[in-house]
Amino acid sequence: MRPPFVIAVDGPAASGKGTISTDLGAHYDLPMLDTGLLYRAVGVMLKRQGGDLDDAGAAAKVARDLQAGDLDDEAFRTREAGECASRVAVHPSVRAALLDLQQVFARRPGGSVIDGRDIGTVIAPFAPAKLYVTADAEVRAERRFRQLRGRGEDVTFPDILEDIRRRDARDGGRSDAPMVQAPDAVLLDTSQMTIERATDAARRIVEAARARWEISR
Repeated sequence: MRPPFVIAVDGPAASGKGTISTDLGAHYDLPMLDTGLLYRAVGVMLKRQGGDLDDAGAAAKVARDLQAGDLDDEAFRTREAGECASRVAVHPSVRAALLDLQQVFARRPGGSVIDGRDIGTVIAPFAPAKLYVTADAEVRAERRFRQLRGRGEDVTFPDILEDIRRRDARDGGRSDAPMVQAPDAVLLDTSQMTIERATDAARRIVEAARARWEISR
C-alpha cells in the first residue's frame, strides 16, 4: 500500500518549524503532532517527581506512562522545559518508549504533519514531503528571546544563545536518532525570512511533493 501523505518537518530549536508545521496542518486540514512536546512533557514531569534528568530508567518510565491528554500544560513551553527535553531525549530508552506513539500517528490513513528532530530519518522515513527548517543560531536565539520575554520570563539574549548552541550540540551529537537532515529533505533556511515568507516557501515545497505523490497513485 502507498504510505499516507505525511509532511515531516525537522530542524533545530526556534527555526520556525513549529509555526510552519501548524500552518501546514491548517492549510491541508491535517492533524499535527509536535514531537518535541512529548520530550518536554517527559522532562518536566520527571523533574516534578524529583527525578534526575540524566537517569535513563526513570525518564523512560515517565515516557511509557505519558498520555496524549498530558500535553496541554503551558509549563511544557518554557525555556526550562526545552532544556529538560534536550536532556531526556539523549536516552535511547526514552526515544524507544515514545517511538510507537509517534509512528502510530504517522500511519494515520488520512495523513498528518509531524514536527521534530528525527521525523524524516526515523519516525516517518517514508514521508512523501520532508522539510529541514533551520536558521542561524543568533537569529534563532533572538526569536526565542523575544518569545520568552513576551511570556514574562526573565531571560537574557546571551543566555538564550548559549542554550541554543548547547541544545544544537546535544541534539546533533546524540548516538541514537541524532538531529540531521534526511537525504531527501528540502532545506529551508529561514534566517532572512519573515514568518509569512517562510510559510509560503514551505507550502510551495509541500505542493511539489504532493504533486509527485499524486502521480504515484
